[in-house]
Parts: sequence; structure tokens; C-alpha cells
Amino acid sequence: MIAVLHCAPRVRSAIGARIRDLTDTRDRGSAVVEFLGVSLLLLVPALYLVLTLSRVQAASFAAEGAAREAGRIVAQAQSLEEATVGAEAAVELAFGDQGFDVDGADLLRAECSAEPCLTPGAQVLVEVATEVPLPLVPSFLTDAVPAHVPVSASHLVVVPEFREAP
Repeated sequence: MIAVLHCAPRVRSAIGARIRDLTDTRDRGSAVVEFLGVSLLLLVPALYLVLTLSRVQAASFAAEGAAREAGRIVAQAQSLEEATVGAEAAVELAFGDQGFDVDGADLLRAECSAEPCLTPGAQVLVEVATEVPLPLVPSFLTDAVPAHVPVSASHLVVVPEFREAP
């Protein structure tokens, strides 16, 4: 501090101006506002991404479980009617557990490698497919841009060899 007092008046005034700039309180609080603004700009898209990915993952999990369980029901059923009713119920239950309200008949498709379908040793391919709507997308935008994510799963089962043919 003693060296500052003995220096030239211009230097003293420059140092004094710098100290005044550092202690100026007019900008106090602007960092909080800037932080909140930047946080919202980053937080809202990140939150939307998490929400969207969680819905797509839930549908994917439901489709995979529905295909697996529907295949097991078809392979164990005694008749094609029993297989159809049970498989559709399994699809509705799997999607209902994940928060989706669906019709099992609309999502389920099965192909048999033999005729009749439940012949011992026949292979049955069960496919479950749906489209997951993107959350919070307004209806006017869904008319112009696809706002659905397709989700599908398949499962191949073999009808047990040691059973009676239908």
C-alpha cells in the first residue's frame, strides 16, 4: 500500500478505478438470473428427452414381454380359439402393466409353420407391434410430422412334440 501512495497520480487513479469496478454492486444478483436462464434452457429439453425415452422403453419392455408370453400361451393351448383369447389377454396385460391401454387383437400377429397351427413340433412366430406417441406433442404438429415411435418384438416358439394333435 505504501508503494501505491508514492506512485504517479495516473497510476493511483487507475488502481482506484479498478478497485471501484471490483466493488461495484450494480451487477449483484445477475449471476443467479443467468444461472436460472441457462438451467431452464438445458433442463427442459433434458427432461423431455428422459420422459420420451422412458415411454419408448416401457413400450419396448411391454412388447417383448407380451410376445414371449403370447408365444408360450399359444404353444400350450389346446385349441386355436383358446390360444387366440389367451394371447390377446397376455398382450393387454403386458401393456397395461406399463401404463398403455391397448387392444390385444390389434397388436398381435402369429404365423404358424404347419397346418393346422398347433401341430406337435410346429413353429409359431408371434409378433407384437405398436407405435408410441411422443408425449406433449400438439395435435396440429402430429398432422404434419410423424410423432410416433414404432416398437415391435417377436418370439419364436415350438409346439411341444409330445402332445395330441388338435
